[in-house]
Amino acid sequence: MWFKNLQIYRLPAPWAYTPEQLEEALSSNAFTPASSNELLRQGWDKPRPNGGLVHVVNKQMLIVLGTEKKLLPNSVINQVAKARAAEMEEAQGFAPGKKAMKELKERVADELLPRAFSIRGNVWTWIDPVNGWLVVDAASPAKADEVIKLLLKAVDRMPLESLRVQRSPVGVMTEWLQTDEAPAGFTVDMDTELRATGESKAAVRYVKHSLDPEEIRRHIAAGKQCTRLAMTWDSKISFVLTESLAIKGVKPLDVLDEKDAGVRNDDERFDGDFMLMTGELSKLMADVVEALGGEAKA
Repeated sequence: MWFKNLQIYRLPAPWAYTPEQLEEALSSNAFTPASSNELLRQGWDKPRPNGGLVHVVNKQMLIVLGTEKKLLPNSVINQVAKARAAEMEEAQGFAPGKKAMKELKERVADELLPRAFSIRGNVWTWIDPVNGWLVVDAASPAKADEVIKLLLKAVDRMPLESLRVQRSPVGVMTEWLQTDEAPAGFTVDMDTELRATGESKAAVRYVKHSLDPEEIRRHIAAGKQCTRLAMTWDSKISFVLTESLAIKGVKPLDVLDEKDAGVRNDDERFDGDFMLMTGELSKLMADVVEALGGEAKA
């Protein structure tokens, strides 16, 4: 398993909280399927079918927030309520008022909810208590915030902070493009976005397109700055660094896939992938932080 998107947070290194303590803390909100009249249910689920709520490999912890959501579009509720309102109008000789229509829609929603389709989703979180990383595999900060909110509710006084660096990712990525020089251990790939800082909001995006240094410099001279930059780290992992310090589109390259040889079953493959991922991503994140001037301390 490999995380595709990294929303990165910091813990004290080392973090003394044990897997057993975390298991106990999460158990009060363990995931159970939604009842017939629930629109949304969230809770901590088991990362592995026969395991606990905290999966541990080589001191690295893996947890997962499970979500079950009923699909009940407003358009469906409105359509049924409109038909019911027409029947009421025919029976009583006048259309239901605003308040009655609101109550009708609520009754319709309650009736339809038990028959609504359910969709399940998981958001994975990796905790590295040795190096002090907490990483949520989420494409958006809002999705990561859901996990963090429930985690802070479960773990009393969890010393969690957002990752902060000395230099602005936008400024540093723009500098790399302007000088046509990536930091040591990194190469710049064929994906980037430059945005104007003024009122025009002009933007230029390159997708699988070679970045001509002179052309890029003209955009920068015109007031645009880099907000997304595709890179490869150590010839092992490709990714996109964003202005908010999220790392997206994480993809292990062939050199890492070759290390999977000799794995015998699903459990061994899962643990092997998790150990490989955590080992490499810990080094990647440390190198990204260093390239951005190091961590900013409070």
